[in-house]
Amino acid sequence: MSTDTIKAILSDQNPHWYGETYRAVLRTQRETLIAYLPLRQIITISGIRRCGKSVLAKQGIQHLLETGVPPTNILFLNLEQPWFIEHRHHAAYLNTLYDTYLQLANPQGKVYVFLDEVQFFTNWQVFVKSQYEKTGIKFVLTGSNSSLLSNDLNTLLSGRSLNIHLDTFSFHEYLNYLGIDHADELSLSKNRIDINRAFDTYLQWGGFYEVFTAPTPAIRQALLLSYAQNIIYQDIVPRHQIRNAATLEHLFFYLMTNATREVNYTTLSQTFGISDKTIRDYLGYFEETFLLKRIDRFHYKPKERIKSQKKLYALDNGFLQTATKPSRNLGQALENLVFTALKQRTRNLTYCRETVEVDFFDGEMLYQVCYSLEEAKTLQRETRALQHFSEQLHKPGVILTANAQPSTDNVLETAVQTWLLR
Repeated sequence: MSTDTIKAILSDQNPHWYGETYRAVLRTQRETLIAYLPLRQIITISGIRRCGKSVLAKQGIQHLLETGVPPTNILFLNLEQPWFIEHRHHAAYLNTLYDTYLQLANPQGKVYVFLDEVQFFTNWQVFVKSQYEKTGIKFVLTGSNSSLLSNDLNTLLSGRSLNIHLDTFSFHEYLNYLGIDHADELSLSKNRIDINRAFDTYLQWGGFYEVFTAPTPAIRQALLLSYAQNIIYQDIVPRHQIRNAATLEHLFFYLMTNATREVNYTTLSQTFGISDKTIRDYLGYFEETFLLKRIDRFHYKPKERIKSQKKLYALDNGFLQTATKPSRNLGQALENLVFTALKQRTRNLTYCRETVEVDFFDGEMLYQVCYSLEEAKTLQRETRALQHFSEQLHKPGVILTANAQPSTDNVLETAVQTWLLR
């Protein structure tokens, strides 16, 4: 690729050099990014593909521009563009791109470099480490693989990076996008019909921006299928050199059918005709790329918790619509949605099970999820389980439902919509 071609690519990827601005729906993590920008540490923005990492990075660029940083002192590079495919295994090419930028833009003073989807380049960390140590560059990196960003940076630059994890839109962010005021109790009461209608859509389709703004259910489902397949075939298969990619794909969609349930590795091994170890590896790859998450069964002893049987959840509710057998099981969808919210609030999420089961325990609060408690036997079952573990662990509990009724039998019941917005 000639120098003139590289300069043209750089110009196309950096419209802010020519006076353009970046405007988009604001994300909650924008304030964290702004707070980190003046610091010396490298900033990493991790998250699943299509969740908005590039948009968040460009909001950081917009902030820098508004605070007086010269536009040409900011370089944005989307490393996954087709132009770079032939060079992706040569980290030295990143030096070529940066040197060409210096010739083209001639920045004076501190330089900010935003590398989008950095994992696309093999050994990218060599370039980052070298430039970080010998220059005053401020790096902001985005990536769609948790282990790639954390492990590689911690190995080379221990203590010199700060991570911002970006999930798909939260319910709060979704309501902000829709322009539905929910700032206080008065607004929640006034707009309850609109909030409930938005919740029904969010429960089914999740928080991917392109999905919930798509015009029809068929397009939404097609987008979600393409997201999952792109992650499997572009991120997981080549990185781990998987030969039977079709089995990997079928496994993921099968797991979406069984989301919110305990994982049985032996059964999965027999179903797909691959070893127990391979099943565990594949689930680890899905976790690395933010497709799903497993949680432990609660135990006081950390060793026993690690050995315990896991429960599995999708990291966005929309993926439930890609299941091998798509279901309208609203209880499953509600439990998965509560999981996605709790995962953002705590690092120590578990579930409790003996003769009865409680869906989630965060160390301070027990959470039981049930779509409705209208039937007496359902109310008795859910309250009995919650009271059992509440007495055993000496912790309070709450039952989260789609439409909460007044508290019953000294058990607090709360509507999920209300709880999500606290």
